[in-house]
Amino acid sequence: MRRLLPLAELARVAARALTAAAPPSPASIGLVLSDDAQLAELNERHMGRPEPTDVLSFPLLELSVSAAAEHHEPVFSLPPGQRLHLGDIVVSVERAIEQAEMGRGGQTGNVTWSPADELRLLVVHGVLHVCGWDHADTHAEASMRALERRILDSEDA
Repeated sequence: MRRLLPLAELARVAARALTAAAPPSPASIGLVLSDDAQLAELNERHMGRPEPTDVLSFPLLELSVSAAAEHHEPVFSLPPGQRLHLGDIVVSVERAIEQAEMGRGGQTGNVTWSPADELRLLVVHGVLHVCGWDHADTHAEASMRALERRILDSEDA
């Protein structure tokens, strides 16, 4: 699989998204870099759609954006020093490359930028989903897209 970014950079991107989403802290997420075949299999099994997708998120906690913003603690306690695992994200690097090269990136399907930029966005997008953000309606989508832009813009600063 083609490496678009150093793993340390992907970890920094994910950490910025976690900070912006403000889930209970300390927390962790899992990030799996994969390909279209695995994403198609997961998409069919979990979403009922037999085609590849760019990113899937598997949250382990019932977090809402409002709960995350209020820094609600989990309903159970962990042993001292343990991090709360929020969930996992699986990203198709193959799909990130294709979307970027075809000018179908940016989660809106009309952004032309590098495959590395598309991968950064997909990681941010997945982290936000694990933290309770969604784009089911126009208002929620606008809010999520604005936060994604702020997170990605903060990387450039």
